Amino acid sequence: MDLDAGDSPWGDVPSQSTNLSASKQDNDENTPGQPAQTSSNPPRSPVRRGPRGTRKINAQATKLEAVDDTVDPLGPLGESTAVESSLSPSEEAPAPPQKEPFAARNARPTSSTSQTSSGAALADSVNLEEDGAGFRGPPPVQPPTDAAGTKRQSQPSVSIEQAAKPTFEITVGDPHKVGDLTSSHIVYQVRTKTSSKAYRQPEFAVTRRYRDFLWLYNSLHGNNPGVVVPPPPEKQAVGRFDTNFVESRRAALERMLNKTASHPILQHDADLKIFLESETFTIDVKNKENREPDLGQNKGMFSSFGISVGGGGKFVEHDDWFHDRKIYLDALENQLKALLKGIDTVVTQRKGLADAAGDFSASLHALAAVELSPALSSPLDGLSDLQLRIRELYERQAQHDILTLGITIDEYIRLIGSVKTAFSQRQKAYHTWHAAESDMQKRKHTQEKLLRQGKTQQDRLNQANADVADAERKVHQTKLLFEDMGKLMRSELQRFEREKVEDFKSGVETFLESAVEAQKELIELWETFLMQLDAGEESNPFYSSIPAAGDAPATESGSTEAASVTTGGEDA
Repeated sequence: MDLDAGDSPWGDVPSQSTNLSASKQDNDENTPGQPAQTSSNPPRSPVRRGPRGTRKINAQATKLEAVDDTVDPLGPLGESTAVESSLSPSEEAPAPPQKEPFAARNARPTSSTSQTSSGAALADSVNLEEDGAGFRGPPPVQPPTDAAGTKRQSQPSVSIEQAAKPTFEITVGDPHKVGDLTSSHIVYQVRTKTSSKAYRQPEFAVTRRYRDFLWLYNSLHGNNPGVVVPPPPEKQAVGRFDTNFVESRRAALERMLNKTASHPILQHDADLKIFLESETFTIDVKNKENREPDLGQNKGMFSSFGISVGGGGKFVEHDDWFHDRKIYLDALENQLKALLKGIDTVVTQRKGLADAAGDFSASLHALAAVELSPALSSPLDGLSDLQLRIRELYERQAQHDILTLGITIDEYIRLIGSVKTAFSQRQKAYHTWHAAESDMQKRKHTQEKLLRQGKTQQDRLNQANADVADAERKVHQTKLLFEDMGKLMRSELQRFEREKVEDFKSGVETFLESAVEAQKELIELWETFLMQLDAGEESNPFYSSIPAAGDAPATESGSTEAASVTTGGEDA
């Protein structure tokens, strides 16, 4: 307000509030001697300005209209903050957080005191919002607990790969001989427990012979080029009905099926399903061969391109990684063959010890039979029985050596042969690729000749263009086949190395445990025999008769001494 312009010092009072005008009238009534103010007042002296400023501050700082809060929640302009400042924090009611910003925004900044109280009230409201004590708004649309529950429900307990991967537990047992003298063979019962939905039942059993396992191996190789297929044990014409040989073959066939079923690619093969589940296996195999006569030994895969592979000439490996693996596999095969030969020597020696113990037992038994003295014949018979038990121990230990370490070595020698078969399949894929490239070059040469002849050979030119396009497609497919087979073989060789370490570690541990148990059992047998001998010496009449003959003179001398002592006493 400009006082020099002649305006009334109370000209702005009605615009501020009606309460200010009421207070002005009260002041005029209380001071009648004061002249009335007009709009044409002369300029006031500094003495006049003092009360105006004081009255203005008192009018703005003392607000007594708190009763209006019952009418208007916001109160009159500029009063909500003053009322709040007059209340202590303990007596002040918590205001909703939505109303505080409006009150602070609408209130006029009257003085520093009111501004400070307004800031304190705003800080209190903010603290209430942060602590959550004064928050009375609606709850969130989606609480965090529900979101967490939804997240837990959406997350699977196991990975998708593990959940989708079926489990197999296959046992090969009950080997027995069937057939007459000319067609006799051993059959095995193959019992399967699986969680795969591809099979009709979770548990079933079928009967298979050795050549069925061999068919499965060849079929898996043909259906899955580049995959290292676990091989069956080799054939044996002599001694194939021997008990130890049948048991070792049964264990090898069981390991083959379990490794095949645990392979991520082979476990989904249709031929494996036929082998494990079909009750009319021979008929199903013949029907399959009639439907697909070209399949077998990987012939159908390359013949599907319409290209004659043939020998293809000598293969030169251009990949250093595969070249190093070939050298490594050759060296590993030689070392494993030497190790298997050493195991065979140990097994032969154990069997020789078992035979020697049997011969020794027979000799002791014969000697005990002709010995007349029971004091000597009884220990000889006990030693003969001990040698028979030692012979059984040596035979059992020799069989354990074959089933623990020997079967692992033999299995990996055959697995290396399976890896070499995969290498040969890769070589065939390489030759197929280059044969397709040669065929494409021939067709392109024919196409160029027809192009030089002009429009006279338009029909033949169209056919040549189609042949070139078909040849290019075959080249692209065979190249992709070769590259994909290389990637697959890399992963298969890494799997081979990983399983080799695990299998050999398990085989060596089992071999050592078996050897330690055999030695403990042998020591226990000898200690038991010695305890029996000691017990026999005390109860044997032969050993007791000798001390009895010596005891009689001692008894007589003792009685004589006693008699002499008695006589001497009487004389005394």
